[in-house]
Amino acid sequence: MSVPAFTVHTEDAVARFRRIRHQTLALCVGLSGEDLQVQSMPDASPGKWHLAHTTWFFEQFVLGHDPAYRSPNPEWHYLFNSYYESVGPMHARPQRGLLSRPTLEEICDYRARIDEAVDNLLLRGVTPELAARIELGLQHEQQHQELLLTDIKHMLSCNPLLPAYRRAPAPMQSRAAHLRFLPGRQGPVDIGHAGSSFAYDNETPRHTTWLSAHALANRLVTNAEYLAFVRDGGYQEAGLWLSDGWALVQREGWQRPLYWQEDLASEFTLAGVVPLDPHAPVCHVSYFEADAFARWADARLPTEAEWEDAAAQLPIAGNFQDDLRLHPATAPLGDGLLQMFGDVWEWTASPYVSYPGFKPLPGALGEYNGKFMNGQWVLRGGSCATPRDHIRASYRNFFPPHARWQFAGIRLGQDR
Repeated sequence: MSVPAFTVHTEDAVARFRRIRHQTLALCVGLSGEDLQVQSMPDASPGKWHLAHTTWFFEQFVLGHDPAYRSPNPEWHYLFNSYYESVGPMHARPQRGLLSRPTLEEICDYRARIDEAVDNLLLRGVTPELAARIELGLQHEQQHQELLLTDIKHMLSCNPLLPAYRRAPAPMQSRAAHLRFLPGRQGPVDIGHAGSSFAYDNETPRHTTWLSAHALANRLVTNAEYLAFVRDGGYQEAGLWLSDGWALVQREGWQRPLYWQEDLASEFTLAGVVPLDPHAPVCHVSYFEADAFARWADARLPTEAEWEDAAAQLPIAGNFQDDLRLHPATAPLGDGLLQMFGDVWEWTASPYVSYPGFKPLPGALGEYNGKFMNGQWVLRGGSCATPRDHIRASYRNFFPPHARWQFAGIRLGQDR
């Protein structure tokens, strides 16, 4: 089982490995063992499990690449495998919160031992194949850093006290830019990853697609704009919703985005309950809600090809995990497209399917992305919980259309 070689990050390999692994632990500072044990819903995982699973990934796919390697805890492979069927059986995802053993202390020790072993590999020098596996592990770790934050937020929101994870920086006091639609390119364009830098297999191959005449909103949809949809009866108008979305709204009693409070004037954040900023992007909405809002606004969601073609011409800049705000911020004033990266993942109108000529990675690592290409929708651009050096214009995130606990929001598109 081989992983295609690519040019690794310019940062020193050992320093990069240590920095990213340390950041996961840093995100847990201030959380108790009880906080890290709770699983608030089947789609979320306990913080303790994230710490262990990301370590298992390095043990399984980096250290385990050596036939002579022997795991110190082989029975843990069953506990911390996520969905790699070809590697072996795994503990049921909805029951991860029941794993009180191994303890948090044992898992932290596990991380330290595996980190030391990978460190030693890097210091001795590794083959391009092993370097590619380590980079994949680091990219995987950064994905779990974001999941850790979103799962912590959901967990704390289930507590009637609505406790804060951390104190947030002072809110940005600015107004959103005037909403405008900017025309995109029309005709044949190339999308998908190009070059030798890291990318997931689902971003390949680069290929030509056709863009019809269209325009993209210059910024994300704000809380104030979404509030107008709520107050206009958007959640009561069946004609705005896809059939499955309308059934879900009726069944779950949705009346507003996840984490908005009943007063429609405040929302739960990682800093606790704060006033709803009318100029900040709306977030924690599902694909169904994003699509319904777009219909109400006499617009539509962009396709992923429209989004990528526009984003590829822009620098990667925005409000990311590195900024420690951990909440969407008001768009900066300026011309052109704003907030294409960071703040919130942007739902697109594109189902998550393979590109023409797609081939998953060989072996177990091929289960990473390809087998989920059904019943999911593509999101683009990263969020305030995404590490800045993890995102790129070709990055394809994906979630089922009902998912709300991710930092997901809305950019509008139009036909021209």
